[in-house]
Amino acid sequence: MDRAEGAVRAAVLIIGDEILSGRTQDTNLRDIALYLGAHGVDLAEARTVPDVQEEIVAALNALRGRYDYVITTGGIGPTHDDITADAVAAAFDTELYEHPDILAMMTARWGDDINPARRRMARVPVGGELVKNPVQGPPGFTIGNVFVLAGVPQIMRGMLEDVGHRLRHGAVVVARTVRVEGSGESAIAATLEGVAKAHPAMSLGSYPFFEAGGYGSNLVLRGRDPAEVNATVDELIVALRGAGVENVRAVEG
Repeated sequence: MDRAEGAVRAAVLIIGDEILSGRTQDTNLRDIALYLGAHGVDLAEARTVPDVQEEIVAALNALRGRYDYVITTGGIGPTHDDITADAVAAAFDTELYEHPDILAMMTARWGDDINPARRRMARVPVGGELVKNPVQGPPGFTIGNVFVLAGVPQIMRGMLEDVGHRLRHGAVVVARTVRVEGSGESAIAATLEGVAKAHPAMSLGSYPFFEAGGYGSNLVLRGRDPAEVNATVDELIVALRGAGVENVRAVEG
């Protein structure tokens, strides 16, 4: 799908050795993509980096200069390897300070038992604003066009609810699917390519499936103009049948 004028684009930066090692399976990317899509924001890129400050800073600076927004996940906990706040402050060439609102939240929860590990979670960059955490623990923060969220999926999803209203919204992308059964991708590739070239503002993708009852492909059409999407579905079905592909139909989703 072409980068339409006025489209709002975002990137996700996933931070953590545990993701790269395979010990933890990331689900945040999917949830963020769905959330942004519902607000008319295209998720255009995702990167995963280790708990190394230089790597985080380099990736963050590259992404925030290229996209309207960057959402980071992970690395804002109480342990020594939670260095996302340090890296974000370095990327913005600013200092960290202990936010009084976070310290007040901690005092209300733990009284005077705010040890150094807990105080690490109170640090935000100068110039940053808090992102509410309705689940548990301290909030995230935002600075510039960057939103810094937790890595724990349940907490991250809660924080997202305080992100959407801060975004510039674009037109929501509409998706429809044409299901082809009993034909491989090689039999439909030329027809799909022809229709895709005729509609450069849309995205047309082929996703093969192999099931007990047979095989085929789900052809997913995505675009911002619902009328064009619907018309292209009909056009694609007619073109496929004209090419000898008979078992084809539009399905929900």
